[in-house]
Amino acid sequence: MTQDIVTLNIAQTLAIAAVLLLLGEFIKKRIPILERFFIPGPVIGGLVFSIVALFGHQSGAFEFTFNADIRNLLMMVFFTTIGFSASFELLKKGGVGVVLFLACAGLLVVLQNGVGVALATALGVHPLLGIAAGSVSLTGGHGTSAAFGPILEQAGATAALPAAIAASTWGLVTGCLIGGPVGTLLLKRHGVRHVANAVDASAYDKDLATARETRETNERTVMQAVMLIVLSMGAGSLFGPFVQRFGITLPAYIGPMLVAAALRNIIDWRNLSLPVKQIEVTGNISLSFFLCMALMSMKLWELAAIAGPLLVILLVQTLMMGLYAYFVTFNMMGRDYDAAVLAAGHCGFGLGATPNAMANMEAFTARNGASVKAFFVLPMVGALFIDFLNATVITAFVGFFN
Repeated sequence: MTQDIVTLNIAQTLAIAAVLLLLGEFIKKRIPILERFFIPGPVIGGLVFSIVALFGHQSGAFEFTFNADIRNLLMMVFFTTIGFSASFELLKKGGVGVVLFLACAGLLVVLQNGVGVALATALGVHPLLGIAAGSVSLTGGHGTSAAFGPILEQAGATAALPAAIAASTWGLVTGCLIGGPVGTLLLKRHGVRHVANAVDASAYDKDLATARETRETNERTVMQAVMLIVLSMGAGSLFGPFVQRFGITLPAYIGPMLVAAALRNIIDWRNLSLPVKQIEVTGNISLSFFLCMALMSMKLWELAAIAGPLLVILLVQTLMMGLYAYFVTFNMMGRDYDAAVLAAGHCGFGLGATPNAMANMEAFTARNGASVKAFFVLPMVGALFIDFLNATVITAFVGFFN
């Protein structure tokens, strides 16, 4: 049988991605377990298409090829919007708790990649697959997996993209499962109890309102957001060729992300207005299409060869996350009730995503009492800083092991 190769241009690729986004949300609303574990709609829709592609490949009937230009552009937009979230002013306003939890999360990022590389090497697979099953997929989630999977594959790690996507889904589920038991064990072993503090609550609420302040959404503010993103991408695109003169090769998204971070802090310093919400929405839309397109192009048949080693790495990573939250997060964050809530949340955050962490903490505090500090600190780090830090650490690891 002659295999038909279906070649899709930019418009067709975008159109299929749009249909799959709608399909993913449709399926998610009708299967409660997908909602419960916060599986993203783009992942569901993209996975459906990749299964169809798997059938075509295995049967020899058909194969799809996509135009990658729009996907690369959307990835750059996504990382540029991450750069705009790196505000030192907000980090300072968040206080010691935010700084400590960011340090705690950053150390976990390094450990996840170190453990992943060591296990991958010991199991006889490419070291970069350990990074795919490290902070790329666990702390990073599906968005970071879709961004770095192709980069890892280009560096020689076959099947890094499907491996990272599979690891991300594993993390979303296991992060929700282990958070409650870790927090409960901390309460029992250390005897910490909930203590209400109305003064602290009002202070945190005030700071959180400042951190989430947005401006009216209209044509002018949306245009400002788009202009800032585009200008950052254009100026940042000059950074890679510049450092390459000195023998340093960096991914294309690094320059735009750094320029965006610099612009954000200059705007904060000068007390100028910034269309934060509009930038965030632009990034989320770009991420949804990019993530769907990345999954559309996955070669699931390549995953079979590394399924065994990948499972071993993920089991060890899950065990490490539980131990890390129990021994490191709890101690670093103050050994009190708030620290126990943050430890439970960190399991969802370090293996899955911020929504998983929030779900862990909501379930835990519903039984044991509120924690204003935890519900302020973790979203601040998750929404504003960890993606920037994680991307920087991953880039360093990839550069070293490439």
